[in-house]
Amino acid sequence: MTAAREDEELSRLAGLHGVATSYSPAPDRTVAVSASAVVAALAALGVDASTPDAVRTALAERERELRARLLPPTVVQWAGAQEPPAAFAALPPGTRLRVETEQGEERDGTEVLPTGVHRVSATAPDGRTGHAHLIVAPDRLPAPATRSYGLLVQLYSLLSRRSWGMGDLGDLAELAGWAGRTAGAGFVQVNPLHAAVPGTPTDPSPYRPSSRRFPDPVHLRIEEIPEFAHIEDQGRVRALLERAERLRADVLDKGALIDRDAVWELKRQALELVVRVPLGPGRQAAYDAFRAEEGQALEDHATWCALAETHGPDWHGWPEPLRDPRSAETARARAELADRVDFHARLAWLTDGRLRAAQRAARDAGMPVGIVHDLAVGVHPGGADAWAQQDHFAAGMSVGAPPDAFNARGQDWGLPPWRPDRLAASGHAPYRHLLRALFRYAGALRIDHVMGLFRLWWVPRGCPPTEGTYVRYDADAMLALLLLEASRAGSVVIGEDLGTVEPGVRETLQRRGVLGTSVLWFERDWEGDSRPLPPERWRADCLATATTHDLPPTAARLTADHVDLRDRLGLLTRPAAEERAEATADTAEWLALLGSLGLLDCPAAGPPGSDEEAEIQGVYRFLLRTPARLIGVWLPDGVGDRRPQNLPGTWDQYPNWRLPIADAEGRPVPLEDLTASPRLRALLAALREGGPS
Repeated sequence: MTAAREDEELSRLAGLHGVATSYSPAPDRTVAVSASAVVAALAALGVDASTPDAVRTALAERERELRARLLPPTVVQWAGAQEPPAAFAALPPGTRLRVETEQGEERDGTEVLPTGVHRVSATAPDGRTGHAHLIVAPDRLPAPATRSYGLLVQLYSLLSRRSWGMGDLGDLAELAGWAGRTAGAGFVQVNPLHAAVPGTPTDPSPYRPSSRRFPDPVHLRIEEIPEFAHIEDQGRVRALLERAERLRADVLDKGALIDRDAVWELKRQALELVVRVPLGPGRQAAYDAFRAEEGQALEDHATWCALAETHGPDWHGWPEPLRDPRSAETARARAELADRVDFHARLAWLTDGRLRAAQRAARDAGMPVGIVHDLAVGVHPGGADAWAQQDHFAAGMSVGAPPDAFNARGQDWGLPPWRPDRLAASGHAPYRHLLRALFRYAGALRIDHVMGLFRLWWVPRGCPPTEGTYVRYDADAMLALLLLEASRAGSVVIGEDLGTVEPGVRETLQRRGVLGTSVLWFERDWEGDSRPLPPERWRADCLATATTHDLPPTAARLTADHVDLRDRLGLLTRPAAEERAEATADTAEWLALLGSLGLLDCPAAGPPGSDEEAEIQGVYRFLLRTPARLIGVWLPDGVGDRRPQNLPGTWDQYPNWRLPIADAEGRPVPLEDLTASPRLRALLAALREGGPS
């Protein structure tokens, strides 16, 4: 057999399993994927393609399987569709369909079905049978009820004079109450609040969590837990509060970085005292209901937390029997550690309750959306979700991004991807339950790297990101479940669709009512003269903002301080003077457009940044001129903070995820001073007067 024939068979096999053999980083360019990456991705899906003979055998098996099956594992039916799903239309004539609905009712497959995740069975005239999960979902989410602006903030950075060294859910509720009532804001968007991997030092990135399903109790305001007031050992309580005051003062008054590990150690000790206080009858009933509702997922999460206290935070290094969440040894350990399992389950319940309280506070303050939560793209390979759901993850693979114009070496994010075949076979159960948990307390959900609902770049362990390939997911099913759970909760969905996006993805998301993300500095006429895009040409179905947690604050962009920062850290690939000249020219073009639209109250005669506060106001007034349904204000922009919260490409060189909000001189600004800041109030007044209605 010729090499060309072998390549063709490998390509066919890969295509049948959703594995790409090439990709297009630009419309006029196609890049071939290495055969080794394809073989590795197939192996992670349980398909042996290591030799030409193995490829032929696997190809024959897959083609035989597809010919024989009546239904795919998951079928999507959009509510209101005039035609049946393609999978039903392709069934042999005379095939009988029976549906068991999510509510337990038996229905004929030709009936109009309620939205939900149902089970469908098909019986063909020749006696063959098939079974599938049937997702019936609304065909589109409604647009937000009103156009509004809101605040974007990393919660840990939002310290008040009451928090214990980092921002907490009490601070979030206070900010939402203030912004809704006094500034007319419609939402507050925060970073992912997923449970972190414990250990010292803890990975500070909120985008590499232990679990996305359960929140992190480090965000609790301890004093707001009802049982805290009834702790008997008041001497211990006073000592803990004194240490909390020192932690807070270190950050706000002495310039220390946020020390999440120290905050958690202090809060853990306080929570050990809290859980010794018996719950009242009503609280006990609520906790019992929470444990029953969350079921095995909560038991697994709490068990992992308890085992991590004894054996360390990476389950790969545990005694081998404990690496299996379903082993007899793990069951015995769960029983032996019942008190610790209950402790961690209790913390999940307490945190869930305070998250709901924050959303209630936002809505009570008049916010039409409320709290916008962030769903990270994946989880830490050593954490709770990767342990409990390991049959759903692709062993030996990591999620990343291929080389592009901004990163010639590609990216490896160190997050194991879900296996699309296992997701489909389970009716996408882990994903469905994750969404349901998050929407309990989210007025809106931001999906980080929303393109991952369609495909993800898989990088084999030990290989550079350039040696990866795309693996496709059932985007219809992923979107249908997203719309189903969002509609049930009455929530908005925002997709982070920045960077290289596969053709058709933005159009599909827009058709389903999922908002995109537009960042001012990237909105240029790339298909024309590359000049800044005037406001009337922006898309409406988006969250429009000036910056994100991974980008420079607006003050730094206006003054080109971000270039100086990258130069100091040795991150530039060109001479600093060249980078600065380009950045200054870019900013000048935008300011010229703002000036021509009359958006600069005091047009500066000097270079960009010479009238920084007026220019920042002009930037946000510009966003109001666009048709964007949501306008996001980076909260540190309101006080002139110049430091990015995260500087991609750095680890030890820069204090990522550990900076409090600060003013233009780098002095931390607590919540109480932030809300009283004339500069922030003037910015928000400009937005309110500018009139999103």
